[in-house]
Amino acid sequence: MRRVAALVVAAGRGRRFGALKQFAPLGGKPVLAWSLEALESNRRVAEIILVLPEKKMGRPFTAAFKKITSVVKGGEKRQDSVAAGFRRIDPRTAGLVLVHDGARPLISRALVRRIIEKTESRGAAVPVIPVDDTLKEAAGGKIIRTLERANLIRVQTPQGFTYDLLSKALARAKRDRFYGTDEAALVERLGGDVFTVPGDPKNIKITTPHDLKTAEAFLAARQKILRRGPR
Repeated sequence: MRRVAALVVAAGRGRRFGALKQFAPLGGKPVLAWSLEALESNRRVAEIILVLPEKKMGRPFTAAFKKITSVVKGGEKRQDSVAAGFRRIDPRTAGLVLVHDGARPLISRALVRRIIEKTESRGAAVPVIPVDDTLKEAAGGKIIRTLERANLIRVQTPQGFTYDLLSKALARAKRDRFYGTDEAALVERLGGDVFTVPGDPKNIKITTPHDLKTAEAFLAARQKILRRGPR
């Protein structure tokens, strides 16, 4: 089994949220702590590299999570932050790399396991969920066409890649001055295949205060089930 490093990107400035959302309280702890807990508890994850707006912000997390080996200051854009964190992974021991948005607090242990297993067998994997709504393309205030949703999916994180594949994808993007919306897009530019695993509808990204309320509701429902116990 190859060594797994988890890169948690939490360097956003929270412009739409109105504050640093990764530090907002959720269920009695910061949003970011929930993701770190899920990764820390996975036996396959050997190290966590944390990317934040400022390195000093990582002190409470390095004290609480023993697998955090590096805290890195983020870059101008998300891809710059990923590249900054990626450079902290030792290529001599690197195997698989998970890239996760720190603003997705509700990742489950099962989802992390699925991504690791698929990445190990296929080289690149992302969690996805189907699109239920009808999607249309519009321009100038007018609908141009309706998209066929049968082949459309929504992509989540963590996304998994072999170290060598992600290294090549980041290097090519830097050379071409290309910025993608996620790391899978960079691998696709290389002509590499990215495989899917079932995602989780609860694995939402905190972007607005309303998203935080939704996450709180999910957590409350989870705690209610745990208190009820097995039937």
